[in-house]
Amino acid sequence: MNRIFQWPLNVLLTFLLLTMAYSSQAEPVDSKHLQTVYFDAARQGDVPTLSAYYAAGLSPNVADAKGYTALILSAYHGKTDAVEYLLAHADVNACQEDNSGNTALMGAIFKGNFGAIKALISADCDIDQANSNGQTAAMFATLFNRTDTIAALTEAGANLTAKDGSGNSLVDIALSQGNYELAEKLMEKKTAN
Repeated sequence: MNRIFQWPLNVLLTFLLLTMAYSSQAEPVDSKHLQTVYFDAARQGDVPTLSAYYAAGLSPNVADAKGYTALILSAYHGKTDAVEYLLAHADVNACQEDNSGNTALMGAIFKGNFGAIKALISADCDIDQANSNGQTAAMFATLFNRTDTIAALTEAGANLTAKDGSGNSLVDIALSQGNYELAEKLMEKKTAN
């Protein structure tokens, strides 16, 4: 019974703090604490708290010191409901990169959250968007042997012949991981195209 009343109370308190922070007559609010609450909500998939921040005027594309947005954090931490909520938000930039050039899709692939991966593949982003090392989502999927993800990326039009900044192809990446079966499948797909 306490949980039923707990989250609305947390949302109300967060909304009240945010409203006070933006009010010209309010006492100064600890912005570091508000940032911590916001980014923790993204990590935990706490949609009601994220909603309260957006209702108070916060952009869903605000990032922490490492460039992590709520979408990147939610995707990385496997919070599919939060990812879907954020993708439905009109102002969210699903293609936004962190400081290393990694996207929410890359984070979801790294952690293996296929629900978030499918939602992010459907976002309006370049399926072959590369990070600062020239690595694409397909390369992340190959590195971690995410065969379902490779299939979904292929269906979405991913370039299976791309090479990263070091000149490694998907086949090279699979071989470097000792994944000979995946390397063979990728060579067959490359030959078929």
